[in-house]
Amino acid sequence: MAYNISVIYGDGIGKEIVDQAIKVMNEVGNVFHHTFHFERCEAGTEAVQKYGEPLPDKSLKQCQESDAILLGSLWLDKYPELPQEKRPSYVLSLLRKKLELTINLRPISVYKSLAELSPLKNSIIGEGFNILMLRDLAGGMLMSKRYRGFGDHGKEALDKEYYNEEMIKTNACAAFEIARGRSKKVTSLDKAVILESSKLWREVVQEVSTDYRDVTLVNQYIDDAAAQVITNPHNYDVILTSGMFGDILSDEISALAGTPNVLPSAELNRQGKGLFTPNQIHNKDYSIVGKDIANPIGSILSGAMMLRFAFGLEEESQAIEEAVRRVLDENYATKDIYLPGSKRIGTSEMGAIISEKIREIGKELV
Repeated sequence: MAYNISVIYGDGIGKEIVDQAIKVMNEVGNVFHHTFHFERCEAGTEAVQKYGEPLPDKSLKQCQESDAILLGSLWLDKYPELPQEKRPSYVLSLLRKKLELTINLRPISVYKSLAELSPLKNSIIGEGFNILMLRDLAGGMLMSKRYRGFGDHGKEALDKEYYNEEMIKTNACAAFEIARGRSKKVTSLDKAVILESSKLWREVVQEVSTDYRDVTLVNQYIDDAAAQVITNPHNYDVILTSGMFGDILSDEISALAGTPNVLPSAELNRQGKGLFTPNQIHNKDYSIVGKDIANPIGSILSGAMMLRFAFGLEEESQAIEEAVRRVLDENYATKDIYLPGSKRIGTSEMGAIISEKIREIGKELV
């Protein structure tokens, strides 16, 4: 099979890490007999500099016609003097809107070989944990109406928390479908004790669950979950929640892993087409740019997510994940995950060694 992938390098380390994802995916193509066509897309900073727009019409068309999009990094502080809709970082909002990306997936794992980097005790980490955060991108305060003005008491502001039944159903169905391929458990987080939007959220998720009786649904308040995920992360598998709650909680869980640069992320529409990025998409560590020391694993694993969710290539996706596990178990490490006794390597070499493991896995499958 042949697949067309648009590539937006973005800012900073974007090109360095995405090139390693491309290297690994091309090796997957060689082993499993697929062809991946990667085409650079002018969007974000380079588009603003050249066209004055973060997503020109021709770039939008390219993204719409491609099978998936690979994005490296977006700095939030570029061109702050421009209106928000003209800034490079606004390309993310435009892609979400134009491609109808309503589901954000953020898998968060603790690798046993890197457990020392986690702030959690070993007794809590155990053999490691793997949580998949699924948060909504269509509604909630992050995507609804905003107001800023003056009232009887001076300055005032309002962010509307809007949800409808269809928005919630879309995310709930995706969570239950994914859970069927994992541990068959979904924990839905809300604040239904007080918020009307959360009451609707819980009601609709409960209704959807009746079509997935093989999957266990647990409803939990967000503040309780924020504490429990620290003391008992193994109690969670697929977490389903709204945009704002998910934005905060996914960062908390990523910090618990202690290795955010090895984590991927995906933003999907109902058809599975979407945008695939590292978890730390806004990494703005200027000190590592261009020095071949950035960690490319988050971008490489976003390629694995692309294979699974956009192309339905489960075996190929697992091959990348297994290759990453083997490399980490053999103590290869970039600067950010280096531990005493590790073999320190650079960005490009990490991509090369993971590609080598892909070849090994391919030989094992023969």
